[in-house]
This record gives sequence, structure tokens and C-alpha cells, in this order.
Amino acid sequence: MYFRCVFNILGLKNILDIEQFHQFDNLDLIAHEVVEGFITGLHRSPFHGFSVEFAEHRLYNQGESTKHIDWKLFARTDKLFVKQYEEETNLRCQIVIDTSSSMLFPYSKGSKQLHNKLAFSVYCAAAMIYLLRKQRDAVGLTLFSNQIEDHLDARLSSVNAELMYGKLANLIQPESYELRKKTNTVDALHQIAEKIHKRSLVVIFSDMIETEKTDELFSALQHLRYNKHEVILFHVTDHKQEKDFSFSNRPHRFVDLETGHQIKFNPHEVKTHYVETVKNYFDELKVKCGQYQIDLAEADINEDFNQVLYTYLVKRKRLF
Repeated sequence: MYFRCVFNILGLKNILDIEQFHQFDNLDLIAHEVVEGFITGLHRSPFHGFSVEFAEHRLYNQGESTKHIDWKLFARTDKLFVKQYEEETNLRCQIVIDTSSSMLFPYSKGSKQLHNKLAFSVYCAAAMIYLLRKQRDAVGLTLFSNQIEDHLDARLSSVNAELMYGKLANLIQPESYELRKKTNTVDALHQIAEKIHKRSLVVIFSDMIETEKTDELFSALQHLRYNKHEVILFHVTDHKQEKDFSFSNRPHRFVDLETGHQIKFNPHEVKTHYVETVKNYFDELKVKCGQYQIDLAEADINEDFNQVLYTYLVKRKRLF
């Protein structure tokens, strides 16, 4: 109850504030609050047709197990009802997160701030795990940079959920941030396609910075589809800085977080060319994803988590 009151005071159900999230150090709790807030908003929105009620109830029959009694409902009605879950779906979901150093952007040396692409992806993934399990779907987790760092197969068990929350929590400890950790999205996606043996929904969080391997990247994405997996690719960006290139009109020093290479220049001198180049690259990505029937969605870290959860629900509604 204490945590619920604090969350309500801070307004964290509706406002993205990763810095305040981190003080609770409990991803399961945070995921619960994000999802419940999202569902409440969904009920009040024009999209109330989505199925976000995950169990029906029937009267408790004397002598049967009390395991599935809804005690909260008993407190309200003074009657015993049993949660009767719908038949388990066949949906299996593998959440894949790019943990390379570029995902730490925006990054300031010595700073312990958490408003970056990796933290945003972690909190989105935690909320999705909670939502998937609430819908009785199996969920797994894969972390990669220049190699597969962790892989947990999709399961329904609470033990598996605890393991996933633990691995995600480790990613957002500022003291564990690692610079100059490169990305090899191409090899990672090929390996993931082979590791997932049953048809699954693969949800990828990445900034997709693989400009030197464009053709190979598209081939790796196609590999997932060839193996009959459904794919949602969340392109995680700081839209303001990475796509609009909104920096003040003065010299800046830019550092490549994966290689350490540095360059100093005035952003306004190259802004037009930069914005056009980035737009062309991601326009090509959109076209290729469309050809391979991959759902590509923008995930701007300056927006709230609802953009991600809503995209997932739309996809799931199409699958079932």
C-alpha cells in the first residue's frame, strides 16, 4: 500500500520519469503500475474494445481447491469466486534487447542519470513481461551486443519471470554501464532465429545503428520471418537529438560510445545533410520491414510507455 500511495503521488502511472522509477529498485512493482495505468487509460479511451480482462469468475464450489479464489473480489462482495482463466493461448514471445554502448545515449561521463535508450527499453520490456504473463502467454528474454549475452527461453513460470526481472534490473545500474561495447546485430539476429525453436512473436528493442551492414541486417531480419516468427521491431531513439539533431548553435564534441572516436564541430553546419542521411536510412528500413511483413514502430524515449504497449496489443489482436 505504501508503494501504491507513493506512485500515485508522483504520478508515475501516466508520466514518464525514469529517474524516479529507479529509486524503487523493484522492476516487478514498476511494471505492475505501468501496465495497470495503461489498462485503466485504455478502458477510458476509444480503444476500449481491446481484451484486457484476462479471467472470468464463477462461484466457488465447496470442497474444491482454494488456490484460485479471488480474495479481492471476496472483500468487495462477501462471496467466494474462483478465477477461471481462459484456455492458455499458443502465443510465445521472445523479448530481445540491444545492450551495446550506443543504447546508453544520451550519456554524460560521470553522470548516473538513467534517461537513456537502454533504460527506456528495460522498463518497456518489464511492462511487456508483466502484460504477457497477465494474459497467460509464455515470455522469454534475449540480451545482445556484439554477441548473445543472455538467453532465457519463453516460459510461463514465475521463476522465469523473476530471472528476467533480475537480468533487466542489472542493466540499469549506472555502475554497470560499459562503454565501447560494440554491436553485431546481424550475427545476433541470425543466432536468435536459430535459438527459438517454436514459432514466436519476437519483440526487438534496438537503435538499429548498423549503417555499414545494411544488406546483411535486412537478411538477418528476413531470417526471423523465414523461420515463421512474427516480429515487432521497436526503433529506440532520442528523437530530438538523434533524428532532429537539435543542438545549440555552438561547437560540440561528439563521442562514439562504441568506439571512443571523437570529433568536434558545430552541429548547425551539417544538420541538413545529417537529417537527410538519417531519414533516408530509416526510410529504407521501413520499406524493407514492410516487404518482410515486420512491424516497425518508433519508440521515442521522450514519450511514455503507452506507445510501446499499444503497438504490442494491436499486433496481438491481429494474431488471435
